[in-house]
Amino acid sequence: MRVLSYNVHKGFCARNRRFLLNEIRDSIRDVDADLVFLQEVVGENQRHAEKLDDWIDESQFEYLADQVWPHYAYGRNAIYQHGHHGNAILSKWHVCSQSNHNVSLIAPSQRGVLLTEIENGVYLICLHFGLLGWERRRQFQMLMDVIERNIPADAPLIIAGDFNDWNLSLQRRFIKAGFREAFTEKRGKPARSFPANRPLLRLDRMYLRGLEVKNAKVLKGEPWRNLSDHCPLFVELALTSE
Repeated sequence: MRVLSYNVHKGFCARNRRFLLNEIRDSIRDVDADLVFLQEVVGENQRHAEKLDDWIDESQFEYLADQVWPHYAYGRNAIYQHGHHGNAILSKWHVCSQSNHNVSLIAPSQRGVLLTEIENGVYLICLHFGLLGWERRRQFQMLMDVIERNIPADAPLIIAGDFNDWNLSLQRRFIKAGFREAFTEKRGKPARSFPANRPLLRLDRMYLRGLEVKNAKVLKGEPWRNLSDHCPLFVELALTSE
């Protein structure tokens, strides 16, 4: 099971000077992932549609998924007058169920947890946590509540996304809750993924239950350093029963 997690920055480069969704699509397709977890993906933006000649007519997640990932789920987090953006999951397996859970705590910071189950029995959560420490701690507890209410305790689970947890304070909480972090297991620490042109901060993670990590790497350098403000995480997994 090949898994990619990527904050695509709404399709713009780090400083918002260039719209690079075509290049992002080509690059993530070259990875040949079975599952793609996306953060900051645009569902609709009428303002950009009017101003940008190369803006696409469909949602970004549909455009990225087209003819490669036949199944997808989208959760709107940030909703504004001219559109919305949020998290998405692209899958080569059928999506059996999906739900989006609001974990917003302050008005300017609209956040969500997108939950899906795919046909092989694996549950997937794509998330984007807030910028403030107390906010992330509350959101962690809200996430645990979502898991307890919706996912069987023995079901395999992947939680991936942008945790904004630069000081690793959530890492201990996830470990205590019984999850393993893919890069910590393979490399000793979570991956440095931000900023993309010189990754220093460990903001992006992939926490697991019931799955074995075969490989884990940060996709950095060309072309990734110029496509978004984050580097993608790529992890190869297997069910522990395999």
